[in-house]
Amino acid sequence: MSAPPRETPAKGRTPRTRQKRGEGQWALGYREPLNPNEQSKKDDNPLNVRARIENIYAHRGFDAIDPGDLRGRFRWFGLYTQRKPGIDGGRTAQLEPEELEDKYLMMRVRTDGGALTTEQLRVLGELSQKHARDTADITDRQNIQYHWIGIEDVPAIWSRLESVGLTTTEACGDSPRGMLGSPVAGIAEDEVLDASPALEEIRRRYIGDPRFSNLPRKFKTAISGLPDIVHEINDISFVGVDHPEHGPGLDLWIGGGLSTNPMLAQRLGVWVPLDEAADVWEGVVSIFRDYGYRRLRSRARLKFLVKDWGPEKFREVLETQYLKRKLIDGPAVQNPAVPVDHVGVHKQKDGKFYLGAAPIAGRVSGSTLLAVADAAERAGSRRVRLTPLQKLVVLDVPEAEVPALQAELAELGLQTKPSPWRRSVMACTGLEFCKLAIVETKVRAQQLVADLEKSLADINAQLETPVTVHLNGCPNSCARVQTADIGLKGQIVTDADGNQVEGFQVHLGGGLGADAGFGRKLRGHKVTAGELVEYVERVVRAYVAGREPGERFPQWVLRADEGVLQ
Repeated sequence: MSAPPRETPAKGRTPRTRQKRGEGQWALGYREPLNPNEQSKKDDNPLNVRARIENIYAHRGFDAIDPGDLRGRFRWFGLYTQRKPGIDGGRTAQLEPEELEDKYLMMRVRTDGGALTTEQLRVLGELSQKHARDTADITDRQNIQYHWIGIEDVPAIWSRLESVGLTTTEACGDSPRGMLGSPVAGIAEDEVLDASPALEEIRRRYIGDPRFSNLPRKFKTAISGLPDIVHEINDISFVGVDHPEHGPGLDLWIGGGLSTNPMLAQRLGVWVPLDEAADVWEGVVSIFRDYGYRRLRSRARLKFLVKDWGPEKFREVLETQYLKRKLIDGPAVQNPAVPVDHVGVHKQKDGKFYLGAAPIAGRVSGSTLLAVADAAERAGSRRVRLTPLQKLVVLDVPEAEVPALQAELAELGLQTKPSPWRRSVMACTGLEFCKLAIVETKVRAQQLVADLEKSLADINAQLETPVTVHLNGCPNSCARVQTADIGLKGQIVTDADGNQVEGFQVHLGGGLGADAGFGRKLRGHKVTAGELVEYVERVVRAYVAGREPGERFPQWVLRADEGVLQ
C-alpha cells in the first residue's frame, strides 16, 4: 500500500511546527510535577518529615513509615534504607525497593568541611557503639556514615548530635548536601586564604532553608583556600587564588559531576572576595533551582544546564538576574600535580603539627573514633578533620607529642606513613549495605591493600606518587572511578568457565588537578574479582618499567599500548 499523500499548508499559511517539550524549568513556566520525585516534593516539603519521624514513626516502628517518606523525604535528614543481607548483586536490578531494603537505616552525619572537635568525635563514637553496631565510615564527602540504625533511635541520635553542634539536616536529598572544605583551613602554610568563614556562612544562612530544599537534584559544594577539595567534580567550587590587583580571593567553578554522565566543572573566570562567597553561592544555587531540568531525573544535575548554556551565558544570568552586578575577572587556580591528601606529618603556620592518617577505604568504627579522640587530647589537640579522600587528620599537635601520637594512631589502623596502597585505595559502601550496589567493595578494598603490599613490596618504594585505585559497587561512581589512576566499576561479568561472577569494568589514567580528565576505558575489558590483585600488579609493574623520568601514571596510560594495559 502506498503512503498517503503529505498534506501541504494552504497558500499563505506557514506549516505548523511541533512545540518543543519543556525541561521542567520553573523560570520558564514549567512548574507542573513531571516525575514522581517532583510530585513527592510538591506534595510536602521534605523538611517536614522530621516531625513525622519524631512524633509517629519512632513510636510506631518501621512498618508504619509511609513509603513516600521512607524512599524519598527521609533523605533530607541523611536517612536511607540499607540493603537486606544475603541478596547478591545479580539481583539488584531485578527486585523492587521493598524487596531489597532492610528494616534498618543508613545515616549520614553532616560535618561540613570535615571539621570536628574531639568532643564531637567522641559523641560520634558513642552513638556508633550504642545505635549502629559500632559501624562508622569516613566518606569522600567528609561525612561519617552509620549503618544498622533503627527508626526508634533516630530522635535520640538527633538530640545527642545537636547537643554538640552536629546535624543530619540535608545530608542527602535534592538539597545543598554536606560541603567540602580544606581539612587544614587556617593552619596550612601554603593556603591562599582561610576559606572556612565562607563555608560557615553558607551553612548558617542556607542549610535547612525551605527556599533551597527543593532543588532538581542534589547540589554539591566545595570551598577551600587550597586545591584540596576535588573542585573539578562539584556542582560549585570556590578555590583560593591570588589576584594580581585585588589580592587573595576565590576562583569559581561550576557544573562538575561524575556518575553515568561524567563532566568536569568549568571556570566562570571570576574572582570572588571571601565575604561575597555566600551571596554568589546563593545566586548559583538559585539558578539551579529556577532553571535546572526537572522533567527527566537523569538530566536534573546542574552539569547538564552548564553544558547547554556554557559558562558565558551562566555568568551573564548570574550577574544580571541574581546578583544585579558584575563580577571581577580573575586568574585560574594553580592545579596540583598530585592529589593533596594531607597524609603524613606536616608543620602548621603556628609552629605546631598536623598528622594525616590513612584508614583503608575510610572504614573505621565507633570504637576507633573514641580512641582517636582520647589520643588526640592526650597529645594536646582538640581538633580533628575528615578529608575528601577518606582520611583523618589531627590538628594542633606540639612537636614533642608527634611520635607518641603516630604510634597510637598506627595501633588503631591509622597510619601516618602508609604504604602506597593503603594511602591510595578508595571504595564506596558497596554490596554490604547499598541497595544500588552490584559488587562488594569495602572488604575487597581491605584485602586488595593487604595483597598489594605483599606482591608489590619490591617496587613500592619506587612509586614517588601513589597509584590511586578506586572501587565502586555500581555505575554511580560515589568512589570517583573515572578520576582514578585505576578505576574499577562493579558489574557482573563472565569468568573463563562461563560463570557469572562479581567483577569490574576498568578505567585507566583518570585524574584531577594537573591530570584532570576521565580514565581510558579499554574496549570491553573487564576483570573478575578473583583476578583483581593480579591485574593491578601487572599494570603497575608495566608502568614502573615503561615510564619516562617523572612521568605520572595518567601520562603513561595515554601513550601506552593497549595490550600492556589489559
